[in-house]
Amino acid sequence: MTVRRPVAWTVAVLLFAEAVGVAALNWFLAVVVDRQDMSLAGLDPDMMSVSSKIGGVVFGLYFALCGLVALLVAVRDRAPAGLGRILLISAAVVHGLLGAFSWGLVGWHAFLAMVLVLGLVVLLLMTYDAREEAAAVRPDDGTPGDGSPVSPPPAPTTP
Repeated sequence: MTVRRPVAWTVAVLLFAEAVGVAALNWFLAVVVDRQDMSLAGLDPDMMSVSSKIGGVVFGLYFALCGLVALLVAVRDRAPAGLGRILLISAAVVHGLLGAFSWGLVGWHAFLAMVLVLGLVVLLLMTYDAREEAAAVRPDDGTPGDGSPVSPPPAPTTP
């Protein structure tokens, strides 16, 4: 039984949901700041509101792009390569950092959610790596994974 594709589908759904959630939360915070009409240490409330909206859109698009990479991995059943792999690794790092911060700021429930997504992204990356390494070690044509022909070692000679 293989878990690669279901994990990829799960990661894609979670990252898309997280993209919507992060964008909506930042937009809501921007509306709250805008309606408070108060400054924080002399900062302009309109600038804080606009920057919160921009940050929500940027992080929402980032998580949506990471979700798109996971969706392509699930549909194609191939390991992510190049920029897609870098995006998924960065998503794992971001979830690790968010988990560390959320433990102290939000609580252990948010920490567990971040660690769950972190674990699923790492599982997605590792399961496809294991499959490619196994294919490189045992090719179908009998040659080793590096492409060199198989030859016996030289026989010892005696003088």
